[in-house]
Amino acid sequence: MDLNKILPKDGPPIDQVKKYIEKYKNDLIVIKYGGNVFIDRNIFNNFIEDISILNKLGLSIVVIHGGGPRIKRELDKSNIVSKFIRGLRVTDAKVINIVEKVLIEFNEDIVSSLKEKGVKAISLNTKQNCAIEVIPEAKELGFVGIPDRIDIDTIKDKIENKLIPIISPLGLGSNNQAFNINGDIAAGAIAKSLKSRRLLLMTNVEGVLDKNKKLIQEISISEILDMVKNGTITEGMIPKINTCLDAVNNGVTAVGIIDGRKQHSILFEIFSDKGSGTLIRK
Repeated sequence: MDLNKILPKDGPPIDQVKKYIEKYKNDLIVIKYGGNVFIDRNIFNNFIEDISILNKLGLSIVVIHGGGPRIKRELDKSNIVSKFIRGLRVTDAKVINIVEKVLIEFNEDIVSSLKEKGVKAISLNTKQNCAIEVIPEAKELGFVGIPDRIDIDTIKDKIENKLIPIISPLGLGSNNQAFNINGDIAAGAIAKSLKSRRLLLMTNVEGVLDKNKKLIQEISISEILDMVKNGTITEGMIPKINTCLDAVNNGVTAVGIIDGRKQHSILFEIFSDKGSGTLIRK
């Protein structure tokens, strides 16, 4: 394998890449591509390139994507004002139809973009290969679900057939009703079920910051909990942190909160000593 032909010139150093390829070659990496990151098409194209490089290097990957900004844009077109409770979008029958349509369209956009790079990817959503069964989160939220069962056999089958599963944060409830799921929660549930080596949450922030607003490159669960208690970690980051803690406490070796705005952030997080955000482990 000629790494010079595969890796981008502005990517991580080849000597570090060699070390980490060996480390991850038999492991699974789950990547959550955050909704706020992909507004910029250049960032989207960079994400597609990074995934195609991981594929060429032989790593096993599962991708879960968000869709918040696209959903908001479509709801605005229909003059629907979103209401949020505890950070979750209240989703009635009209809204879930729009949410499902937008998320599946974006899912197919990712799959087709990867296929253009020669990568075999496959959509998993509520219309085909659905891998998430849900129970309702709360009555006042409408069609918002909590993952109740992950169909790991379906996901593993795709991976074994050298396909990259691209999963929408949607699930089916009773009577095959579609439910919206918070993307981080969906990614955490999938990573736990698959016992992945890594869960990467791509965001539009640097990672976890200390009181002086400096990036923390690596942190333990106990240190994270202290930062929540003393108010260093505030409301916006807390749901994401809860997903990280739940994953690490349930079989995921470590979780990275990474800055998806950075060029080749996925490659630097996996294949460099420095990483590209905050790594959380036990």
